[in-house]
Amino acid sequence: MQIYNTMTRKKEPFVPIREGQVSMYVCGPTVYDFIHIGNARPLIVFDTFRRYLEYRGYQVTYVQNFTDIDDKLIRRANQEGTTVPALAERFIREYYTDADALGIERSTVNPRATEHIRDIIDLVQKLIDLGHAYPTENGDVYFSVRSYPGYGKLKGQDINDMENGVRIDTNDVKRDPLDFALWKGAKPGEPSWPSPWGEGRPGWHIECSAMSMNILGPTFDIHGGGADLIFPHHENEIAQSEAATGKPFAHYWMHNGYINIDNQKMSKSLGNFFTVRDITKQYDPEAVRMFMLGANYRNPLNFSRELMDQAVTSLTRLRTAKERLDATPTNDSTPAPELETKLLNFQNRFNEAMDDDLNTADALGVLFDFARFVNIFATEAHPKAEIDAVKKQYRLLAKVLGLLQKGSSEDFPAEALQLLEERTVARKEKNWARADAIRNQLKDMGFAVEDSAQGPKLKRI
Repeated sequence: MQIYNTMTRKKEPFVPIREGQVSMYVCGPTVYDFIHIGNARPLIVFDTFRRYLEYRGYQVTYVQNFTDIDDKLIRRANQEGTTVPALAERFIREYYTDADALGIERSTVNPRATEHIRDIIDLVQKLIDLGHAYPTENGDVYFSVRSYPGYGKLKGQDINDMENGVRIDTNDVKRDPLDFALWKGAKPGEPSWPSPWGEGRPGWHIECSAMSMNILGPTFDIHGGGADLIFPHHENEIAQSEAATGKPFAHYWMHNGYINIDNQKMSKSLGNFFTVRDITKQYDPEAVRMFMLGANYRNPLNFSRELMDQAVTSLTRLRTAKERLDATPTNDSTPAPELETKLLNFQNRFNEAMDDDLNTADALGVLFDFARFVNIFATEAHPKAEIDAVKKQYRLLAKVLGLLQKGSSEDFPAEALQLLEERTVARKEKNWARADAIRNQLKDMGFAVEDSAQGPKLKRI
């Protein structure tokens, strides 16, 4: 298996620290609002990677955090007249609703920053003791960037070049413009915790270092997240973690590309800002997943209605093959020995694609080839053992990608399914006017009726 390592800027063979086990930390959301379509990409990418690792036999410890104390949380809680813990709890629940809809498997651990305050304080104190951090008179604690010689290695930029672009604030209590906050002194009306430097709260970067190292140890296999986190968040994580332990922080760094909306950067000011909840009201969540997996995870991805419609069509092709396979008639003939070779070929091609730095686009191509084979296979009767073998392989490869995990009855509103049933009854009674009226009613709801040999089916328009 080859993984593109952001740190080295090349694909590298994946060799875990402990044979047969993988430790992975992926930066999660700041829980002050619904997650947006850009947040969905790392969720889907790293969920798929985790699924593939487990499919290949690894035992995966998958950690994804929640940032539940932050300026944005404080600001929104004050606006709504609620508390930061109540706001965070609300949006963690909403996160799980959206993540479940997208087929995201639950993480091994979902740590919250506020659950690790003691770990954060201990890590900050260690950095102070080692001369890598310093407290200020206002209760803040800063990391001394120049005390860590490797700063800038993830971004691939010399520290002196970085300084040229930093704005200097004359009121800044930092010793160096590049230094960043590990601990923030308390301000009126903000949540705070006691510390050796006074009441305060953690800075953003220190949270992930403390949580990941507490759960996975000082060095773990993979650290992932969106490309927007490479600098400064992940760069700062590396600096503070390695300065504290003297050990490499993560062996592999994986980052997914940005999402644009109709070739423009997503922005509330441009009116092209979509939450996952917005999109999944209009599109099947599995189609969103299909869309995300149809491109190289490291490349920017353009979101548009046209591309989403194409994803819906592609997903329907895979589902139709599954339904035909489920309806394949059986016979008592002897199983054909060449079938096992064909199924193994699909599996090997799929594995080859996924082993090449999680090439889900090519893996989907293999699955579509498999669907074409299934469509031909299902036109004739076969021994039950053959049908079961094809079903097992087809569903297994789809499951690795998080697809075909829902039955058709789960994909459509109960009201639409009830109308489809009423239309079937009307057609049996030759009440064509009623059947046509129901078809039009379903069309107004956004569904088309497709009459097939297996019976009528709904599909989204």
